[in-house]
Amino acid sequence: MAAAHQVSAVIFDLDGTLLDTERATRDVLDEFLAAYGKVPDPEKEEKRLGQMYLESTTGIIRDYGLPLTVDEYSKAMHPLYLRRWQTAKPLPGVRRLVKHLHKNGVPLAVASNSVRRNIDHKVPKFEDWGECFSVILGGDQVPNGKPSPDIFLEAAKRLGVNASSCLVIEDSVVGVKGAKASGANAVAVPSLQSQRKHYYIADIILYSLLDFDPELWGLPPFEDRIQGVLPIDPLLSTAQIGDRILNNLHRVVSDERTYEFIPDQISGIYLGWAKSKVHGFSKVVIGTGWDFSQQSVERVMVVEFLDSSDKIETEPVKLLAIGYIRKLQSTDDILQALSVTEEDRSIAKDALGLPVFSEYAHDLHFN
Repeated sequence: MAAAHQVSAVIFDLDGTLLDTERATRDVLDEFLAAYGKVPDPEKEEKRLGQMYLESTTGIIRDYGLPLTVDEYSKAMHPLYLRRWQTAKPLPGVRRLVKHLHKNGVPLAVASNSVRRNIDHKVPKFEDWGECFSVILGGDQVPNGKPSPDIFLEAAKRLGVNASSCLVIEDSVVGVKGAKASGANAVAVPSLQSQRKHYYIADIILYSLLDFDPELWGLPPFEDRIQGVLPIDPLLSTAQIGDRILNNLHRVVSDERTYEFIPDQISGIYLGWAKSKVHGFSKVVIGTGWDFSQQSVERVMVVEFLDSSDKIETEPVKLLAIGYIRKLQSTDDILQALSVTEEDRSIAKDALGLPVFSEYAHDLHFN
């Protein structure tokens, strides 16, 4: 396939793009404000996504009438965030992409609106692949943070390339605006699915980096699928099996634990295992996506049991997704988009018989 763009370096945002820090710290502000008798305003907090630290902090103090200076607020919040950052995990597809690009000699940078000292607390989460980034920049190391292009221009300069030959991967609207203002190409992987319509200036909008296509950017192709399946870090869900939609495909009745360990960026058709007290282990295909047809955006999950037709329709199960088959073709009709095809079944049945996938049938993730 001929590349639509030729890029010579890739620049990543950090929070919500490389690491799922936003999920890890989701309730920190709630707990802090509760001590002052305040409750976060979801609309205001959504608008703060990707802002510079000082801008975000000043806004929080102002919006909730906190009797604190910026310095006092920072000193009180920093240890709370620090503890949560230690639990943040790389988002799906990130580890694979970063290692692939580094292995193929593509210069990589991190450019975040976070202050550098906070970045230094998060980078160790990258473990053995932290060395892949030759440039790491915080918002306090440039004159202006995103949506200004300053940080991307500086990252490109330090990488020794022109910004116009860079590809920026971002999860926030302000980040995408800054990337485009610098002259770079931009891939958006939105953290908030309800805000997808605001990312229209990006060159491409993905659900997760599992869908990233290196060849579109003139980069070396992936060669790590196994019989049509991409192995992924296990994603665990505790679910209640609901009504049968078609054949052995059931809708999942979600509760507060269903998506506890599944990032908001996840969408598509996956394979894995189910475990229940009644039926034990079962091979399954799992589909998940977002329903944009209602006023409020909602997550939807379905599961098809491949080796049994007598599942109890209200039975609680643990689901473990371990392989990615494909992205959804459309989201206009979410249940139609989540339908499992005969090809999906065939791929899943064959792949789940391979040791790389079958070993998870009795994995500790289930316990």
